[in-house]
Amino acid sequence: MDILFVILLGGLFGSFANVCIYRIPIEQNVVYGRSFCPECKKKIAWFDNIPIISFIILKAKCRNCEFKISLNYFIVESLSILFFCLIFILFGISLTTLLLWLLYLSFVIIFFIDLKHFIIPNEITFPLMVLGFVKSFDPNINSIFPNYLNSLIGGLIGYLIIYLIIFFYKYVRKKEGMGLGDAKLFAVIGIWFGWISIPFVIFLSSIIALISISPNLIKKSKNLSSEIPFGPYIIIATLVFVIFKNDLLNLVL
Repeated sequence: MDILFVILLGGLFGSFANVCIYRIPIEQNVVYGRSFCPECKKKIAWFDNIPIISFIILKAKCRNCEFKISLNYFIVESLSILFFCLIFILFGISLTTLLLWLLYLSFVIIFFIDLKHFIIPNEITFPLMVLGFVKSFDPNINSIFPNYLNSLIGGLIGYLIIYLIIFFYKYVRKKEGMGLGDAKLFAVIGIWFGWISIPFVIFLSSIIALISISPNLIKKSKNLSSEIPFGPYIIIATLVFVIFKNDLLNLVL
């Protein structure tokens, strides 16, 4: 019964994540207002807004105008159910589970917004910084999270390292490289997982990004100066670090 409730919760919050992904970049309220088709603007009935099920029944089309619904909606809702269940299985009914659910939802929103719009919203990163630092004062919280001093140092290091990279790149190349949104995201990671996470995530995200764009570099459709959304690679690297934290630390230390 518990896992069925978690599946339902994951689907509902995945649906809310989709609302945020669509509305935040165009500065619309994510709490008020019914969902609507972006093409015909007709409001979506509740029975056409059931996570995953409605997408399948409608065959990824608007009932009114048959405008094609992006596959991203299905992906976000499916991943939300999957990660909600995995986190619940690992940590049960606990504060750690609730915190990781909130972090996952924030990450998936950042992932898809940055992927499409090349921005990492302050509306997501700033609350994550505050929440991440506040939780670090709880001495009974799971050991995957650092204490308040480690959290504070991690946030400062995460932000300053990326800020300095941005500054020197702009100074040398006379143009923008990474954005401050990436620096704020690294600050979030440092606050949530401590300073030790930063070098690993920087290295892993750079490797993942290079592997991802290598086919385009070979085809010369992109070069090393081309603009790419780096947030998704940071998030993937963070997930890798959290999952394999002990193995990575044992490999290096």
